[in-house]
Amino acid sequence: MWYLTVILIFFYIRNSKGDNYQPEQIHLSYTDVVNQMAVTWSTQIYANGSYVEYSLWNDKFNLIQNATVSKFIDSGSAHRVLYMYRAVLKNLTMNTTYIYHVGSPFGWSGKYSFRTIPNEDRKSFAVYGDLGVINAQSLARLQREAQMDYYDAILHVGDFAYDMDADQSRVGDQFMNEIQEIATYVPYMVCPGNHERAYNFSNYKARFTMPANGDGENLWYSYNFGLAHIISFSTEVYFWWEYGFAQIVNQYRWLEQDLIWATASENRTKYPWIITMGHQPMYCSNANQDDCTFYDSRPRSGLPYIHTYGLEKLFYDYGVDLELWAHEHSYERLWPIYNWTVYNGSLSEPYKNPGAPTHLITGSAGCFSKHNPFLNETQIYSAFRSDDYGYSRMKIINQTHLYIEQVSDDQDGKVIDNFTLIREKHEPYSNHQYKGVKIHHKTLAYRQ
Repeated sequence: MWYLTVILIFFYIRNSKGDNYQPEQIHLSYTDVVNQMAVTWSTQIYANGSYVEYSLWNDKFNLIQNATVSKFIDSGSAHRVLYMYRAVLKNLTMNTTYIYHVGSPFGWSGKYSFRTIPNEDRKSFAVYGDLGVINAQSLARLQREAQMDYYDAILHVGDFAYDMDADQSRVGDQFMNEIQEIATYVPYMVCPGNHERAYNFSNYKARFTMPANGDGENLWYSYNFGLAHIISFSTEVYFWWEYGFAQIVNQYRWLEQDLIWATASENRTKYPWIITMGHQPMYCSNANQDDCTFYDSRPRSGLPYIHTYGLEKLFYDYGVDLELWAHEHSYERLWPIYNWTVYNGSLSEPYKNPGAPTHLITGSAGCFSKHNPFLNETQIYSAFRSDDYGYSRMKIINQTHLYIEQVSDDQDGKVIDNFTLIREKHEPYSNHQYKGVKIHHKTLAYRQ
């Protein structure tokens, strides 16, 4: 009897170790080089000799890219260890479909596919934030649409899993495996939110591979995509001061230099659309105590009392077209706004040649804390709002037109809002004298 028990234990250990070598949490991301694709995955036991095999759609796997590996030790009490693998596929052909899988002599993933950046006739994104493991209502629809080739990229605007460090980071594992059915087909581009802050954003930094032209730890970076220059940054530097004030200054200086590059005549001609994504909004009309319910929100005005390193004027001066936000578990489209002044293009076409950036809050993908209600009275700066679960779709039509729509998962995928942003000249708003509608303090349901 004891002999049988030993055999059973032996096979249990062997099978368990084999499972832990298995690649999981696989996801794609763009780098700052247009014809590259980064592939990231993890195992629970170190798998020596891990790599990506890939090829064109109709070929057998005939290309190999070795992976680098890093050891992630969770800062929870158990100090769980995960191994993170990264491989960058280079010299890819544009607008071409590739197949790939990842693994090692110890185990392989299934076969997946991706398409490199397409021609000018389509540049489509899914945009959302605040997607958790519990109550991830939009997840199934997003998985299906990603696999049906709806999108060229996913923009996840902060707050993942709720939270990635929970249960010794096992919740992070579960979340990454859930989005694998999106992110193995479509590059998954991210920015940090407040729910990633544990242990100085260690899970967030370890699990993703974003372009390295910013801080090098995924907190801020930029990349070019078709006709767009997309900038991802961290609003969280303004809130979690225990990680140092230097990060506020460093990010601000980097943003300014990146915008100087993006607005140089040659670059703005090639990449006319400048789009930013950061988690906590400058403005919102939600009925809660969040920072965006203050008149001087931190991302907008900068550090409290001294109001330095605020981003609103920086983005305005350099002519940022569209600012994407999340954090509020709702959807809200604002009128073009700067310094509490609404600068619609005209009464009939408010988003045609507006006098300020357009703000969009899309944080209703679904998580355990559910909806954030709105103020009863619609605010002057708010154009449309909904607390349905859902996500946004964005399509860059051409150099002057960009289309956005909001999908309600509560209403079985119905489009509940849409608009087209038109900018016939992409340039700093301060180059023109726009007549805006100033919003006075006394008219706001805001806390001063």
